[in-house]
Amino acid sequence: MDLLVQLHQIIDQTPNAWKDDLQLKRNEYLKVKGSTDTNLYYVESGCLRVFIEDEFEEHSIRFGYTKNFIAALDSYITEKPSPFYIQAIRKTELKVIEKAAFMNLVNSNIEFQKLWLQMLSGLVYQQLEREVDILTYSPAERYKRVLERSPQLFQEVPSKYIASYLRMTPETLSRLKKTVLNEL
Repeated sequence: MDLLVQLHQIIDQTPNAWKDDLQLKRNEYLKVKGSTDTNLYYVESGCLRVFIEDEFEEHSIRFGYTKNFIAALDSYITEKPSPFYIQAIRKTELKVIEKAAFMNLVNSNIEFQKLWLQMLSGLVYQQLEREVDILTYSPAERYKRVLERSPQLFQEVPSKYIASYLRMTPETLSRLKKTVLNEL
């Protein structure tokens, strides 16, 4: 069974574990730069993006889709303000569990601890893969690797955010899409 499904079921089966249900409109922020957010969110429906901005542009770091968990992971871990934003790409419904409640749940059972460790390990591995892609592969190779790993990304997320995630211009992404389609 998928790790995310298992985690969701564990939380669902725990009385009063979910703190709230949230609804975000398209482009509404769940978290803004400089804020602290130690909640863990389950995406019931919709899509969100995690991004950071510099003086010139926004840089998409991660996406959260239906049936995924999302958090401002740096703030979740350190309990300090984070430079990240989390924004709904379209209307999004979330379930919220506070860190204390979640960690109590995780620490209540060795199997839950193993599951949480597997999930964190997966997140670290995904981040390392992304860093290697950005640092060592050409734009075309990055596009192909992400398309292979996460085809859902291209169905859920507008091209301008995918281009930002892949560290390329929207025009480059458009050309790559056409080239790859012609190769198939």
